[in-house]
Amino acid sequence: MFSGRRTLTALGTLGAGALLLTGCLGRGGDPDAGTNGVAKLPPATIEQQARAAAAAAPTVRLAGTVVSNGQTYRLDMRLRADGGVGEVTTKAGTFQLLRVGKDLYLKAGADFYGAGGDDPNSRAAAAKLNGKYVKVPGADPAYQQFSGFTDKKILLDGLFVLDGTLQVGDHGRVDTTKTIALNGSKGGSLDVSLQGRPYPLRYQRAAAAGTLTLSDWGQDFTLTAPGKDAVVDYGKAMGANPSSSAPTAPTASTAPTAPK
Repeated sequence: MFSGRRTLTALGTLGAGALLLTGCLGRGGDPDAGTNGVAKLPPATIEQQARAAAAAAPTVRLAGTVVSNGQTYRLDMRLRADGGVGEVTTKAGTFQLLRVGKDLYLKAGADFYGAGGDDPNSRAAAAKLNGKYVKVPGADPAYQQFSGFTDKKILLDGLFVLDGTLQVGDHGRVDTTKTIALNGSKGGSLDVSLQGRPYPLRYQRAAAAGTLTLSDWGQDFTLTAPGKDAVVDYGKAMGANPSSSAPTAPTASTAPTAPK
């Protein structure tokens, strides 16, 4: 007959073994357990659902670095259907963009407008623009160049450019969210959320041409036009239009997230 002490010890050992076995089975079990099940779908269906989720979301934050047409862009934009706000950095400098409806505003430091040049008039004009919002006329070429950065549809459409045949890749995580990779056989990868709606959470361009992360899906934010005292008339200050002296930004057709 076993003593009470030996019986308790044996039961404790069996219990510990069961817990260990359960842990092992959990780690080696179904990786899609408790997810939205998207990873088990065909790749074309995953893309379709991710595209639909992105289009339906009222807002998103897009941030990261992209190389396009030989230029590197660092973006941090908050986007919604009627506009966007954020910051773009190129080798020429950093500028802020704000679009409220059809009204597009740009704000940058004096260096962005050529304050370091030899022409004293240009330096004086650049100083007037320093830290002020410039309302970009809709007919100016610069409007098309800069507004693409604030357009949710243009930027998100670029996320679904995966070269070659679509393939389902590995499970992973973006921050703490479980994801499934959707890969193009010739380049490009999109990490899609396996928790909640299948939002795209990270886009890696082919040939190491940059990575963009997408977050804050559906989190509302306010777009407000700047007050009149914060806006400067570019033409009067510079005697020219923005596109004649400001650093070149990508046009919609060469937007950094939608390369051809």
